[in-house]
Amino acid sequence: MYNHYGELATTVYELTKPAGASLNGDIDYYMERLEGVTGRILEAGVGSGRMLIPLLEEGFHIEGIDQSKDMLDACQKNLSAHHLTTAIYQDDLAFFSISDNYYDAIIMPTSTFCLIQTEELANQVLENFHRHLKPNGKIIIDLDLPFYPELGESSTNSFPISSKELITYEKKIVEIDWLKQHTIYHLTYAKWVEGVLVKQELQQFLLRWYGLNEFKLILEKVGFQDISISSDYEFDVHPVDSNQTITFEAIKK
Repeated sequence: MYNHYGELATTVYELTKPAGASLNGDIDYYMERLEGVTGRILEAGVGSGRMLIPLLEEGFHIEGIDQSKDMLDACQKNLSAHHLTTAIYQDDLAFFSISDNYYDAIIMPTSTFCLIQTEELANQVLENFHRHLKPNGKIIIDLDLPFYPELGESSTNSFPISSKELITYEKKIVEIDWLKQHTIYHLTYAKWVEGVLVKQELQQFLLRWYGLNEFKLILEKVGFQDISISSDYEFDVHPVDSNQTITFEAIKK
């Protein structure tokens, strides 16, 4: 019933977040925080390569991993268009196995970590990251908090993809669970050709949220140390509002 980042969702993602497009300064921030990292880096939830490509162009040895075949197909297309090559993997973040002590850094921007649906899976992902990092390797992970969501709240948009083709998009909150700490959205994508509906995708989008101290304790339990919390891509500036982007950075000792 649900399609997670299928063809239409990937097309809209490409239109709204093309390769190299910075979101509130995140690409420059990640480049700054990765300065001096000369070994391998892994971007988890690489998508279509929005951040991967500028980091490769900057000279970082970065690879990517994602579950979505459609996203990785778009990523490979974007790599070819920029005359770049790197390894990209289609796999589950909780269970992928490349090599222990392999990466100098693992990054997960754009609050993609919030898409991990259960606490158990989130812990498994962090444990897997820890296993794949070299000693003194770092993780950098963005998180978002819910900003006063209301059940039933919805928004719509449309994206022309040619003179005859259009994708419409509706986003609706269908569940808010304050105890389980998640919001569930239904995203409906519809492709129209000359006014005729030719394809539709329904995507269920579950966003989990974490308290600052809660996530810090989770990282410590996994074995990470030297944990810093930043906001709106200003390093070590502690967040003061729930609508800020929160970035955790931690080291494997």
